Amino acid sequence: MDHTTVPDGILNETIAGVTDILGAELDGITVERAVIGLFFTGVKLSTGHAGACATPIKTIPEAVCCPSSTMAMPFPGKLRGRPARELLREVFSGHGIRRAVGIATLNALADLAWVRRPHPDVELLAGVDAFDANQFRPADQTVVVGAFVPFLKELKRRGQPYLVLERDPATLKADEMPFFRPAEMAREVVPLADVLLITGTTLLNDTLEDLLAWARPDARVTMVGPTVGLFPDAFLRRGADILGSVRITDPEAFLDLLAEGGSGYHFFGRSAEKVVLMRRAAGARSKAA
Repeated sequence: MDHTTVPDGILNETIAGVTDILGAELDGITVERAVIGLFFTGVKLSTGHAGACATPIKTIPEAVCCPSSTMAMPFPGKLRGRPARELLREVFSGHGIRRAVGIATLNALADLAWVRRPHPDVELLAGVDAFDANQFRPADQTVVVGAFVPFLKELKRRGQPYLVLERDPATLKADEMPFFRPAEMAREVVPLADVLLITGTTLLNDTLEDLLAWARPDARVTMVGPTVGLFPDAFLRRGADILGSVRITDPEAFLDLLAEGGSGYHFFGRSAEKVVLMRRAAGARSKAA
């Protein structure tokens, strides 16, 4: 039997905001196609918009063959034609894959909501990497939540001081281990950050709210990854400055790649582009105040 998680404030607020913008239009939107890939789960809507979410393979028992609970899995064929509004309820499912499908659906709707009503205090920059959108002073202490390989690689190249909070140290390279801190130390480590880089998978494991609350008010906070949607309101209210997300430009090709086990290395520049949502100057000043 599936269980429902404690509602996440960010996800709750995002659903409410998207629902408000789309209004009655939401009632006619259905899922056209869904793919549960090895690394990412993707959903395409009847509007042509698509969204993605990290697939939480490590956190679900279904990754071990062959449990009877697989019948509870939301197989893509069963999702075709389902109302998008209905799938939003899966955002709060205790079943990892169902939750990923729900968040991917929400992110597809968020893309449509951005088209309908862009945020007035946020600038969308297409083709920009979230790391490059940050400003790093030489002595800035950077804390990376989650072993996000491209960020770690660039921090090392620049010689930037950093620490990495990670649940699974096996994901780190030998030269990164001196900077590893177990995830259980987050409450002590996050306040050390001048620059805080958080992977979107924290939305899946219910740690994001605390991480943002522990950040210093003057810290420069970036959320990154396809799990982060194009609806920034709830993130901004909790202190995030930059959202590094993805806009899917060719949904069918994108979903084909996910079905083949593809990741960002395969779809960026082909069927999806990196996008950055960042506070405009006035928004940055209001945060500092």
